Amino acid sequence: MRVMVLINATEQTEAGEMPSQELLEQMTAYNEELVKAGVMLAGDGLRASSEGVRVEFAGSERRVIDGPFAETKELLAGYWVWQVRSMDEAVEWVRRIPNPDDEHAIVELRPVFEADDFVEEFAPELREREQQLHS
Repeated sequence: MRVMVLINATEQTEAGEMPSQELLEQMTAYNEELVKAGVMLAGDGLRASSEGVRVEFAGSERRVIDGPFAETKELLAGYWVWQVRSMDEAVEWVRRIPNPDDEHAIVELRPVFEADDFVEEFAPELREREQQLHS
């Protein structure tokens, strides 16, 4: 199963503070472990919301909202996409994420939909087109 691992923003990440050399070294080693184990499919840190935009949809209308966005606790600072056997395995990997400064952090794990989850909704030709996108 694939899971998306969402790293919540903090006041420091929203202020644009760069991580310490120690954290960068530890995260690089951790990411290397994930890759060697065949777990990590993708992952990156995200810039502060002040550099982002949101697009709000209301029917056919689209409204662009420039950052920064108000609630830091609802913002993301980074993500991974992992391939794991189970949610329990993903949780075990999350427990190993480095935190050298003992900061308060929240990490959310969410299963990614797979084409098989849409068996009834996905016509065979749509399933084929979707599979071609991922190959």
